Amino acid sequence: MIRFSTMFQRAGAALLLGGLLVLGGCHSGSVKEQAAIAKAQNEFDTTVEAYKGGQFLVDGAVLSALDTGSHFAYLKDVGKLPATVLLVRSDDSKIRKAHLQFMARMVLDYGFAVYYEDDGELKKINPVETKARALEDYHAPVKMNDEIKNRDASRGYDSPQQQH
Repeated sequence: MIRFSTMFQRAGAALLLGGLLVLGGCHSGSVKEQAAIAKAQNEFDTTVEAYKGGQFLVDGAVLSALDTGSHFAYLKDVGKLPATVLLVRSDDSKIRKAHLQFMARMVLDYGFAVYYEDDGELKKINPVETKARALEDYHAPVKMNDEIKNRDASRGYDSPQQQH
């Protein structure tokens, strides 16, 4: 009896240790990545986060690309335009092509340098290669009325009283 319980204890300890090593190995890469990004953020004048729908998170506020450009225009007017900007992903969105194109436009308009992280490598946005895009205001997706949903265009519109 004692022999079986000792064997089970050792097997359990070995499984526990193996599981911890596997989990530790999976987690260590993301910690290093987060530490590198945190260190990089201290080297830049301003950090801007990519947000849903081509929007940006600037100083805690969600701004459209047009509003973000206006923010940098204001900073230029008051003499506080940053020389370097770091574009990072937010908790809600990764960096998309539209974010890079909008930032490329701001590079052309305001003359600062924008960097972003791509697969663990820090890259500088080149407005020519990225094909700078005109700044746009954000337009939320339009929600369809429940009465109009699933209608065929050829049927036309029936009022709710005629649907019986």
